[in-house]
Amino acid sequence: MAQTITIEPITRIEGHGKVTIQLDDAGLVSDAKFQVVEFRGFEKFCVGRTFPEMPAITMRICGICPISHMLASAKACDGILGARIPPAANKLRRLINHAQYTQSHALSFFHLSAPDLLLGMESDPAVRNVVGLIQKFPELAVKGVRLRAFGQHIIRMLGAKAIHPAWAVPGGVREALTVEQIDWIRQNLPEAFETAETAVNLLKDNLDNFKDEIRTYGDFPSLFIGLVTPEGGLEHYDGLLRVMDSEGRILEPGLPTDRYREIIGEEIEPWSYMKFPYYKPGANGNGDGLYRVGPLARINICDFAGTPRADREIRQFRRLNGGKPVLGSFYTHYARLIELLFSLEKIQELIEDPQLFDTHLRAIAGANEPMGIGIMEAPRGTLIHEYHVDDNGILTKVNLIVATGNNNRAMNKTVQQIAQAYMTGKTKITEGMMNRVEHGIRIYDPCLSCATHAVGQMPLHFQVFDHTGSLVEEKLRY
Repeated sequence: MAQTITIEPITRIEGHGKVTIQLDDAGLVSDAKFQVVEFRGFEKFCVGRTFPEMPAITMRICGICPISHMLASAKACDGILGARIPPAANKLRRLINHAQYTQSHALSFFHLSAPDLLLGMESDPAVRNVVGLIQKFPELAVKGVRLRAFGQHIIRMLGAKAIHPAWAVPGGVREALTVEQIDWIRQNLPEAFETAETAVNLLKDNLDNFKDEIRTYGDFPSLFIGLVTPEGGLEHYDGLLRVMDSEGRILEPGLPTDRYREIIGEEIEPWSYMKFPYYKPGANGNGDGLYRVGPLARINICDFAGTPRADREIRQFRRLNGGKPVLGSFYTHYARLIELLFSLEKIQELIEDPQLFDTHLRAIAGANEPMGIGIMEAPRGTLIHEYHVDDNGILTKVNLIVATGNNNRAMNKTVQQIAQAYMTGKTKITEGMMNRVEHGIRIYDPCLSCATHAVGQMPLHFQVFDHTGSLVEEKLRY
C-alpha cells in the first residue's frame, strides 16, 4: 500500500522546512522531497528602494550569516558605482568575512553536527543537542563556544555589533581596526588554532564509526561550482567561477562573476518556496544540471589553499577518493573544518598587513552603471546578489540566489538517497531513521530564511499515510 511520511519541521537548521517521503505499494521509497514552507519576499519589497540601502536591508535576511549578505550586497553596489574600492577596504572586508567563516563553521560543527557525531545518530533527541554535548564533553563544548565567540568578537570590533552591523557600504567600509584590537586578535589566535586542530583530529578519528552514513549521505555524481583565485586557489570573497564534474574535469576554468547567467539558470516548483537553480550547459542534454556548492565543492574545485595548515589537510582530504573529487556529502564536515583552519590562517596573515591602517576606506560616487552583481562564497556556498537601478539609483529589479538554493537539488537527492537506504519496507518510524534524514539536510547547513526571502520550532512531526489518506502511524517529538 502506498504511504507518505512527513517530517516537519526539520530541527537544528536555520529556518522552517519539512520532508515528505513517498512509499510505494511494496513499502519502498519512490520519492522524497525537501520542502521549504516559509516565504519572505526580499526580492520584491526591495524594489523601489535606493541601492545604498541594500547592504543594511539584505543583511536582515539572516541572523546567522548577515556578514555574507552585507558583503555580497556591498559588492553589487560597488558595481553600480562603477568604482574600485580602496585596497584597505578590500582587506578589511576579507577580514570580517573570515571572522564570519570562523563563527559560522564553529557553530555548524560544534553546536549543530557534533551532537550527532559524538553522541550517536540513535541517541535520545532530548540529549542529542548542544546541552547534551556540554554534559558529556564539557571541555570540547566550551572550546567550541569560545571559538565561535572569537569570530563574533572580530565582527563586533569592526562593525560595533556581531549581528547586522552597519559597516560595509557601497564603495568600501566605515571603519578600520585599532592597534589595540589587532593585538587582541593576535593574542587569541593560538587558542583558536588549537580548537580548530582539535576538531579536525576528532572528526578524522571518528570517521570509521560512520561508514554506512558516508556511503549513503549524498554520495552521488554531481557538478561542483564555486569561486577560485585567478591562479586556482581557494577563495571566499572574490574571484572567478569554476565548474568541475564528478571525475575532476574542469568544465569552466574561470568565468567572470558578472557573466554567471551564462551557466546558472533558475526554476521553481509548486511544492516549495525555494528556487531550484541549475547548471545550464548540463541541462542541455548532459544531465539535470544538478550541482553542489559550499565547503565540499570549494575544497574539490580549488588547486590549493595557499596556507600551510589548510594545504596539509587538503592533501589528506584528496586521498579519500584517490585524488578525484570527493563525492560523499558526509565529508562536508571535514571540508568545513579545513576552511575553518584556512580562515584563521588568513586572519593571521591580514592582521600583519600594514595597509589595514590606511585611512582611505571608501570611494565616493553615484549611480554610474544600470546593474551591479555581487558574488562571493558564504560559509554555506556561492551567494549571488544582482541589482538593477534607474538613472536615479532606485532599484527596479532584485535577484538573489543563495547557497541553500544552489544546493536545493542536491539536498533533495540526498534525502531520497538516505530514505532509500534506511527505509526498506518497514513502516515503523524509528528515531535513528528520522535523525538520519535530518542529518542529511543538516550536512549542507541550510539557511532557509536566506533561501526564501523565521526560525522554525524544534518539535518534529512524523506521519505515515496509506493510499487512502488514512493515518496509519504517527510520532511526535517535543
